[in-house]
Parts: sequence; structure tokens; C-alpha cells
Amino acid sequence: MDPATQLPTVGMIGAGQLARMTHQAAIALGQSLKVLAADPAESAAVVTPAVTLGDYRDAADLLAFARDCTVVTFDHEHVPQEALKALVADGVDVQPRPEALRFAQDKQAMRERMGSLGLTQPRWAPVDSISDVEAFGLPCVLKAVSGGYDGKGVWMIDEPGQAQAVLASGIRLIAEERMPLQRELAIQIARSPRGETALYPVVETVQTAGICTEVVAPAPHLDEAVAEAARGIALTVANDLDVCGMLAVELFQTSKGLFVNELAMRAHNSGHWSIEGARTSQFEQHLRAVLDYPLGSTETAAPYTVMANVLGGESGGPRLDERLQQLLAEDPGAHVHLYGKAVRPGRKIGHVTVCGDDVDNLRRRAARAAQWLTEGK
Repeated sequence: MDPATQLPTVGMIGAGQLARMTHQAAIALGQSLKVLAADPAESAAVVTPAVTLGDYRDAADLLAFARDCTVVTFDHEHVPQEALKALVADGVDVQPRPEALRFAQDKQAMRERMGSLGLTQPRWAPVDSISDVEAFGLPCVLKAVSGGYDGKGVWMIDEPGQAQAVLASGIRLIAEERMPLQRELAIQIARSPRGETALYPVVETVQTAGICTEVVAPAPHLDEAVAEAARGIALTVANDLDVCGMLAVELFQTSKGLFVNELAMRAHNSGHWSIEGARTSQFEQHLRAVLDYPLGSTETAAPYTVMANVLGGESGGPRLDERLQQLLAEDPGAHVHLYGKAVRPGRKIGHVTVCGDDVDNLRRRAARAAQWLTEGK
């Protein structure tokens, strides 16, 4: 609790762009967001005054960070279970709880739990040798059991030599079948400790080289029966795992129905559209949920909202600030969010959102804006 305002202090482990955007949402609610950063130059650390430098893997650093926090939550899922359990044992309110977060940290545990819930998912198996991979069948997808994000820790395998190179790393792996996709979808749900839930619309996500590059909310031309199935999956997962905060369920849409792909228990790239496109952004909703406040409306603010991620481009050409000014002059309706990160090729440095009723035009505008900020042309 902040002694001056008598309002809560939320501690967020991690200081990336998700923490940065959560800080912006906290300001309007009068809350203090305290972040644990590894480096003072991290995205959130440069905008919030409440920064603690430390190692998220170190229990002592975590305990010192959590001392004055009303609740502790996350902008990534990499905190070791042992460190989280040390926080809980010390009386810290950690949300989501370690027991739930485990299923976003460990893909094998997640697959096992989704299977026990009767949810449809790709055929999968743990693998630790080339004979395991060949027995599973090629082509396939190899995934690191833990630590993967934004396409890292995922390998498309077509022949044994590719699998052998991944196996040589010694990391724990599972193999999954390659699904014949119609498209990829995602649904977000917020859940509070008292069990209140709020569902966001099902969105379409587009991946390029393993990185989400576009989100369309709501997913165009989505049959209501499919949307209802997605809502049922999200409710089942959130309630069964006792999730608190934001939960994103990534889904494959196929001719045979929906298949669960991944889980994330935090704000998620598939929900950035909600800052302008929903009555309550995912960032405000996460704060409400972990504090057990009443949840906000997830009603959309426009018929469609399209978000395009901005990736770092090659050096040369106009400076990023010049590109930004030119974009805002060309498309005043574009909402630009830059994360204060050093530009490197392929690195996610921001996103652009546009809202309206013509989804095809919105997709063109968002793609054009992101390309301009990346390439300056």
C-alpha cells in the first residue's frame, strides 16, 4: 500500500513492454506499479519511478522487491517455481499463483492438463532422442518445454538432421504434429480471486517467422458456434487452473474444429488492440483482476480493431522519430505505441492500432503504418 495515497502498490516481475503499458493503465487507477528490472534501461524501467534492480531467478531479490507490494504479478513467465513458492511461503500475495503459472511455464505439463480436461489439442509426445522423433513421425514441430517465446524455442522439423541439431542442445523437448490450419485465433479471459470472469472477443492472429505481426479483433467471418467453443475453452482453462489475472489461450482453427496451442497468464500480444479497441484494456483488466477489483467491460469500441507489430529494421534511412512524424501526418487516425527499446532487426519495438468498420482497409492501414516505422518507406 502506498502510504501517501492509501492505494495499492502492484509489483510486476519484469520490466518489458507489457510492464510499461501496465504502468500507463495503473496511472489512471491511482495505483503505483513497482517493477523488478534486470537493467535500468529496460522498457518499463525508464518510465516508472518505482524500479528495483534485481534478478528474477533469485529468491532473495524477489523477497526484497515484494516487501511493500499489495500483490505481485508478472510480465513474463520465466520466474522459477522454487522462487515463487518462497514468496508465497513468506506471505506474499502472488497472482497468478505458482500452481497455475506452472501450466504456462511447462509445455509438457500444459499438454497433460489440457488432455485431462478433454480439450482438443495437437497430437504430441515428449522426445529426447532421434529415435523418439522418428517414432513420432516427420514432419513435426519440436518445442522447448520451458523458456520459449516469440517463436524462440520452436523448430519446424522436416528431416532427421534438423531434429538431431535441436536434440544436441540437451533441452527438454516435446514433439507436436503440424496442424493443417485455416488460421490462428486467440481468446483472452480475465479472472479474479473471487472467481469473476470477463471474456474478450475471439481475435485472429497472424504469425510471421514465429512472431505475431497482426491481430484482428474480432476475428472476421467467425462462425458463432466456433466463437462459443473458444469461450468455453477459455472458461474451462481459467476455472480449472484457478487462474487470476489475464489468461490468453492461443488456438488453431482447422476443418476439424479448434485445437489448443499455447497458454499465457499475463497481458499478451494478442490483446494489445484492447488499449484503443475495448472499453477496458487488457492492462487495466489485469490490474483489476489481481487486486480483486470488479472487472471492467470488454465491449468493443469499434466494429473492428487491427493491431500490427512494429519490428526493428536495418539501419539507415530516416530516424525513427522522423518516420513517426511522417506516419502521423499521413494517417492521423493511427495509434502508435513505441516501447522505448533499442532498434535491432526483427526486434519488437512497438505496435500500431487502427479502428473502424472496414476490416480490409484497416488491415492495409495497419500494415502500411508498421512497414513505414520499420523501413521508412
